[in-house]
Amino acid sequence: MGLYSERIFPYLLDLSMTNAILGDYRRAALANVTGEVLEIGFGTGLNLPYYPDRIRQLTTVDPSPGVHRLAQKRLAASPIVVDHRMVSGEALPMGDRSFDSVVSTFTLCSIPKIEAALAEIYRVLKPGGRFFFVEHGLSHEPGIQTWQHRLTPLQKRIAGGCHLDRAMGQLIEQQFDQVTLEAAYAKQWPKVVGYIYNGVATKH
Repeated sequence: MGLYSERIFPYLLDLSMTNAILGDYRRAALANVTGEVLEIGFGTGLNLPYYPDRIRQLTTVDPSPGVHRLAQKRLAASPIVVDHRMVSGEALPMGDRSFDSVVSTFTLCSIPKIEAALAEIYRVLKPGGRFFFVEHGLSHEPGIQTWQHRLTPLQKRIAGGCHLDRAMGQLIEQQFDQVTLEAAYAKQWPKVVGYIYNGVATKH
């Protein structure tokens, strides 16, 4: 881990992901989370204020010590007890069928092996469990897609491995039995980074 990825990028990430528009997406995604909950890509803890009051305990994973350091103030201020594991979503240490809900917000874009991460999410969900997600990815417009493909190599270098051009809906639908999905551009965001997929995937 270099100086940029551990000391500089976490602050840039926290700043760029803290705004009212993204807060609305987080609130909507977390409104129906229930039971035993796992959050993939905990980051700086930006989801904590949006969990419903019924959630008092949370298991989280994120491989970056840098972003977790920035999460400490939010952890201290939250009534939720967090069991944080510094591991990747591609190889979860939890047992099969452990969670009622799994949450991912603006995380799947940065996981190197996204198919492996989605398979792990499916594995740790209980039958009937739900995966709540908000992710940005590949636009439906060919012209925007061209720019997303062109800019992704640069984006990966400066933004912690983030891909602009992953077809999130298709990737999630390949893994899950039932997916309810909406996709549209976020307000006030450039189209190349702001095509948002949000929904719920259910394990039968």
